[in-house]
Amino acid sequence: MTLTAPASAPPAQSQRAPSRAPVRPLRILLHAFLVLVALGWLLPLVLAVYASLRPYEETARLGYLSLPEHLTLDYYGKAWSQAELPHYYLNTLIIVIPAVLVTLFLASFTAFAISRLRIPGRKALLIVFTAGNLLPPQVLITPLYTLYTLIPLPAWLSDSQSLYDSYLGLILIHVAFQFGFCVFVMSNFMRTIPEEISEAALVDGAGVWKRYWRLTLPLCRPVLAALSTLQFTWMYNDFLWALVLMSSGDKLPVTSALNNLRGQFFTDYNLLAAGSVLVALPTLIVFQMLHKQFVAGLTLGATKG
Repeated sequence: MTLTAPASAPPAQSQRAPSRAPVRPLRILLHAFLVLVALGWLLPLVLAVYASLRPYEETARLGYLSLPEHLTLDYYGKAWSQAELPHYYLNTLIIVIPAVLVTLFLASFTAFAISRLRIPGRKALLIVFTAGNLLPPQVLITPLYTLYTLIPLPAWLSDSQSLYDSYLGLILIHVAFQFGFCVFVMSNFMRTIPEEISEAALVDGAGVWKRYWRLTLPLCRPVLAALSTLQFTWMYNDFLWALVLMSSGDKLPVTSALNNLRGQFFTDYNLLAAGSVLVALPTLIVFQMLHKQFVAGLTLGATKG
């Protein structure tokens, strides 16, 4: 018995390496612009961190852009104690955490009603919520201040026995101003969820609350994480409403704690830079914890399939 060798496969034709597309001048300009914008955002932060690590006497003698003779973390300890940051951190958490939770809960339920229920005039309602974001908050300072002083509250809820100078007043104003934006974002996201899911739940006898809480809300985790990051950052960094609607210094949020680092006749700007870095740390921590969900929430709807 003779064995025949299998026919050898024809040699593979050499494939040409794909040629790179020529780099367009507009693309180079775009990348250069993005690099400049990134440097413009990062440069103040880098300079603040750099100044916070140097003694003021050294920067006053050599300048802020000079090379350091020695670096130290002493300013961070001074800023932590002198600005009473733990107390003001607690004030901020008392205001921001309930405000974020209430805003997201009310906005998600309203967005569910607008996008999933057949409510008459729901498009007009969404336009009203969106238009509310275009109103400058400075226009409402005087009427809100007057209104807050006229609304009574029990003594256990406010020392001034009015909505003015109370944590509840700041929580309500944050919820009111951020509510429209969250409704707009969440209603647009809920429209991307297939309606067949809600229809199947409706056939199975699920009511409005069960369709919202057990079905729709778990599917909105990416957009909830993105909005949580944005809302926490915006409310945390707010200083205007705390300055207008509060008078007690021990109730102010952490953004006002930096005033404790300013002297009457002299301000150590290196100490102030260290305090600014400490004040900004919680927002960086929250973003680092939720950055994956934040990016996923921002890119929702960018691709199909």
